[in-house]
Amino acid sequence: MKSNVGGLDRALRVAVGAALIVGAAIGVIGPWGWLGLVPLATGLFRFCPAYLPFGWSSCRASSSPSQPEQKP
Repeated sequence: MKSNVGGLDRALRVAVGAALIVGAAIGVIGPWGWLGLVPLATGLFRFCPAYLPFGWSSCRASSSPSQPEQKP
C-alpha cells in the first residue's frame, strides 16, 4: 500500500478527526461525530482509498526518479 496522504493533509485529517470524536464523546455534537474515525484513520495510516480512482496524492514527489534516465 503506497502512501498518498502528505504532511499538511495528514495533520488536518488527524486534527479534524480527533476534534469530531471528542465532540461526539462529550456530547457537544451528535453521534455523527464518530465519523471522525475515517479522517483520523486515513491520516494515521497515510492512505486514503478515495484518492485512488482519481490518481490523487498529496505526498511530495520524490527527488530521485523511480526509473533511470534513458539516453538516446
